[in-house]
Amino acid sequence: MKTVAKYGMALVVMVLLANLLFGGGVDKDADIPTLVKNGALVIDTRTPGEFGSGHIEGAINIPYDIVARAIDQRITDKSKSIIVYCHSGARSGAAKEALANAGYTNVVNAGSLNRMRKLMAPD
Repeated sequence: MKTVAKYGMALVVMVLLANLLFGGGVDKDADIPTLVKNGALVIDTRTPGEFGSGHIEGAINIPYDIVARAIDQRITDKSKSIIVYCHSGARSGAAKEALANAGYTNVVNAGSLNRMRKLMAPD
């Protein structure tokens, strides 16, 4: 069983590294505050424990590895604006890709929780 867990962890690490190197980057040109103001769904793609330790107000928690399966419980309009973030931008990049593969057409990777906090801070 330990071998299976090791291979599983190795696979997760490889996916995250590939995501960092080959795409799924932060959407730096997206107007996050306006998207939020206009009703975008904000998804924190970290673990429930990380989410519990602090998150963006109004965000929902759907971990990156289940987001494509779980999103249809929240929204059915695949053109709705969705913003994803995590700790560093890697898991949210993977979530963005998974959502795009599931047919969602307006997904923005905001990157990290810290970046989201800065973007959402009042002027």
